[in-house]
Amino acid sequence: MSAAQPARATLTVDGRVLSYLDFGGAGRPLLALHGHLSEGSSFAALAAALGPEWRVIAPDQRGHGDSDRAGDYTRAGYLADLVALLAHLGIDRTVVLGHSLGGINAYHLAAEHPALVEALVNVEGPVDLPGHGAGPLAFVLNFPYAAPTREALLAACGPLAPAMAPVLRPLPDGSGWRLPFHPADTVDSENLVHGDHWKQWLASDCPALLVHGLRSQVLPASQALEMTDRRPGTAYRSLDTDHFAPTADPKGFATAVREFLAGV
Repeated sequence: MSAAQPARATLTVDGRVLSYLDFGGAGRPLLALHGHLSEGSSFAALAAALGPEWRVIAPDQRGHGDSDRAGDYTRAGYLADLVALLAHLGIDRTVVLGHSLGGINAYHLAAEHPALVEALVNVEGPVDLPGHGAGPLAFVLNFPYAAPTREALLAACGPLAPAMAPVLRPLPDGSGWRLPFHPADTVDSENLVHGDHWKQWLASDCPALLVHGLRSQVLPASQALEMTDRRPGTAYRSLDTDHFAPTADPKGFATAVREFLAGV
């Protein structure tokens, strides 16, 4: 199995299908957690860049990609899925990397299950997210979840169409195409990350890297620096990108992660 051709597999958690990509190899495990509007396949370039030294495992978190929708999108729910996945794979200790929503889930996992987490890479996952009314992702409520044709669904996605084009799914019954997320679930999930997460960020003591996009729309520079200063053992790496650092600068992102992992 190569990094370019991961194996897709599933497990059942509380009656739901949880789908994940395993990029394989005999290297040390790295659990990679995507953000909202994304899925596990977004880490293909990172897996290729890290090479055989690291076995990247990238789940489609609940309600995303090929994983089933869930009844709730709380931190407890997300973390229960991750614990179940690691147990399913027989992994008792791993590096955990996450972007945005995934970064928040990653440091919560380190806080609540420290024995599982060898090191932490938080990519643009803030610790202080004030409420924004309907939330910054409320625009997806204007998208249909499914449409009779792929073209119609892309047209409904407006400016997001280029990003959605590679990840749309055919419906199982052949009646049309669907998004890789449900708009209502996405807004619920995003609203549930609002609040103060300082306690969880500071609760773990494993080595950590904070990757910050200097033009981030989500993580202010002052907060990123405070996160680094207040948590012992935390390295800081900035990239000249917006919030979407892994895709905006894939080479710079992979280099930052690879250099951090070399010391873990």
